[in-house]
Amino acid sequence: MKKIMALLPALCWSMAVRAEVIAVDGDSLLIDGRDIRLEGIDAPEYNQKCFDAQNRLYDCGRKSKETLAALVKDGVECVRRKTDRYKREVSICHAGELNVNREMVRRGQAVAYTRYLKDFAADEAEAQKAKRGIWSGRFMRPELFRVLEREQKREER
Repeated sequence: MKKIMALLPALCWSMAVRAEVIAVDGDSLLIDGRDIRLEGIDAPEYNQKCFDAQNRLYDCGRKSKETLAALVKDGVECVRRKTDRYKREVSICHAGELNVNREMVRRGQAVAYTRYLKDFAADEAEAQKAKRGIWSGRFMRPELFRVLEREQKREER
């Protein structure tokens, strides 16, 4: 009986099902049916384009999503801080010891969303100075891109 009890934790661990983590875009995840919005950052929209250091147009929104997917591929733990108006869990997420929100900003794949959280402003300044990611060329802030996209759709109606 003691041997069975000793093996029980190992058996339970090996049977545990790990939730699938899907990067929806550069600042959103889908984990086991839960919509997660990374707090304090704003990534280019999936269909957004930017200019690189050689002034070439590229899919910065897709690049941002790919970066987030790579960061969370081995799993992620998210702590909900609040719920937004779209019913998403606004969270700080970690892949091991790595703060995923902060890392997206450090890599220049998202900007600090300082209107809601000022924690990543220094990371944005560092990425901008080092010309990482979107900071290597020219881009439109994602928030402005969304506003202009909504206006364009309104005009098309």
